[in-house]
Amino acid sequence: MNNELKKLTSKNPKDFDEVSYSLINKPDVELFAQLVEQDDFLFDFVKQNVANRLSKHCNEKNYKNLLEFLKYYSPSYEKFIISTLAKFANEDLTDNMLEIFENGTDDEKTYCAKFFSYIKDPLAIEILNKNAFSQNPNLSSNCASTLAILNDKQSYDKAISMLDSNDDFTILDGVKFLISYGNKDSVQKIIQTMKKSSMAENIAGEILYLIDIFELYKNNPTDCLFIVNLIINGLGEILGLSQVFDYRLYEFFEMLINTQKNSKIAAVLINAIDKFDTLTENDEYLFDETKDTKQEIFDIKKLLSNIDYAQLYNLIDEELNPNSLFVYTALEFTENENKVRELLISNNQTLILKSLEILKQLESLTAEDKNLALKYVTDENIKSIIQAI
Repeated sequence: MNNELKKLTSKNPKDFDEVSYSLINKPDVELFAQLVEQDDFLFDFVKQNVANRLSKHCNEKNYKNLLEFLKYYSPSYEKFIISTLAKFANEDLTDNMLEIFENGTDDEKTYCAKFFSYIKDPLAIEILNKNAFSQNPNLSSNCASTLAILNDKQSYDKAISMLDSNDDFTILDGVKFLISYGNKDSVQKIIQTMKKSSMAENIAGEILYLIDIFELYKNNPTDCLFIVNLIINGLGEILGLSQVFDYRLYEFFEMLINTQKNSKIAAVLINAIDKFDTLTENDEYLFDETKDTKQEIFDIKKLLSNIDYAQLYNLIDEELNPNSLFVYTALEFTENENKVRELLISNNQTLILKSLEILKQLESLTAEDKNLALKYVTDENIKSIIQAI
């Protein structure tokens, strides 16, 4: 970090006031670009302090200087930049922002998309729709949220239709748009799509940004538990550990612990115990995490350690049926060989394979088990795997 950035982020008013004044009035685009590069290395409160310091020096004479900063997108300074531009917005500025939105870089377009959420000008709707499914996540998210504010449904309807795609990445793009759009009417459609997707953990990780976990649990406990179970599976692999705060997992697990248990709750809690044991016993998961995230992970582990494991294991075998959303989790933790064998005549060929693998882990797999399973398997790849087990 160079000397000017050190001054800008320091606690000394004499230092940071001089640099922030110069950055805005010069404008010092190079210094702002360097500031954005430090996003991942500065604490949130430091970035907020910097935003406040820069905002202090913006006025009706210099606010257009902020247009020079649009080339370098940062969510940390977006609100300061766009709220200032919106405060002094006029017809000329709006035309300027429309031109940048049409022809600018993705970073510039991302700021512009947010700008139109402030001034609510319908002239931007066509360009917003054009960029609504950009592969730049910040741009697509800002377009979606602004289209919602402008009550435009064209892209919303497109996103809903994308959930019926045969391509999982197209489905995920649609889900991400709908999450940013913020219409809770799409929750059930997303959940039903998730249940059929090979990227279910990715989708589950998005849903709780659209609807609060406790609201979802109140509306549909089984779906909520299934989503949480998928999130548990994804933590540390495809979902960041810091997201435990966003999902409010500590409070949710605390609620489940104090709730009358059933087999579904048992499956989720056993899965959580296993996952948080894994996360805390392997340095690779926590090495790069912040102090607060590490503490939250250990706090959740401590919370889960107070559960009566025996009670959970006595309940979980109830989920060993092909129609259960929790059957794969139940298989991972069961020791009931007979219940596992009952799954060998399932219509779900992947489930049959998994059941054989569990029997092998339990050192109970027989030739009869394999022969029975092969009667119900038509997929040649799965047949080959079964024969090789």
